[in-house]
Amino acid sequence: MRRLGRLLVAACLAAAGCAHADRVVGAAADYAASKGRLSQKQAESIKKTSAAFRKSADDISESEEYFIGRAVAAQLLGRYPPLKDAQLNYYVQAVTQVVAMKSDRPEIYRGYHAQVMDTSEVNAFAAPGGFVFVTKGLLRLMQNEDQLACVLAHELAHVSKKHGLKTIQTARLTQAFAVLGAETARSLTREEDSQLAAAFEGSIKDIVSELVVNGYSQDKEFEADQYGAFYAQRSNYDPRALDKLLSRLDEAQGNGRGWYKTHPAADERQGELAQYRYAPGPGFKRSPARDKRFKKALERL
Repeated sequence: MRRLGRLLVAACLAAAGCAHADRVVGAAADYAASKGRLSQKQAESIKKTSAAFRKSADDISESEEYFIGRAVAAQLLGRYPPLKDAQLNYYVQAVTQVVAMKSDRPEIYRGYHAQVMDTSEVNAFAAPGGFVFVTKGLLRLMQNEDQLACVLAHELAHVSKKHGLKTIQTARLTQAFAVLGAETARSLTREEDSQLAAAFEGSIKDIVSELVVNGYSQDKEFEADQYGAFYAQRSNYDPRALDKLLSRLDEAQGNGRGWYKTHPAADERQGELAQYRYAPGPGFKRSPARDKRFKKALERL
């Protein structure tokens, strides 16, 4: 039975790139049941797993996206501790919600979650499922709420366009391990189940490393700039604030870490943005109240 369990797991993984993966594994399960090596209940469980795996590879549900994103978020917070400033976190969360409502995915499973990271490194991250992070170092370079809104909109665009999810699909067959671990636990030995759990954890770490060390690909960053500026405009913020913030980041030079390593050069991004000629919406106007709340929220930084 143990050897058969290993073979079925191997079949699931080997069939990952097959157009009819569910049929391949289902046939193997039926054969094992016909030979008395599996109960009918075990065979049905494995067939259900194979169908779920095929679905996860092609079209991950929002709930699956959320739980994958939550695991990524946990790893990120293990690297960068959360800032313990309730007022500032509430403020960043509030601006996030305003912009999210004007994004392409205003509603998402369990909502959007924003968190300030307690590090001087200049950076921002977006994990699948609506998890957005901005560092204390990046906030210090901002001059107004429009710039904050543009950064958050950029990260929300990563979520909206599922950039992180697309990255996860290429790393160690994360979905296969997640589904196998959840659905076939009753058919696997404890040792095999532990191995699948470890593989899933390793996959999440791979994604975190991609976000923190390498960053999204250049085309994804340009797309996030494009849609992020659009979301900011629709939220009644000045989308040109992103261009100004990029200039400040360029002047700051950085140390080759964080934002400066994981994002394209400022002038390249500004050049891409220029072609869209973003301007504030017709209802936009400068707000002293907005400037005041920005300064109040960030005064302790």
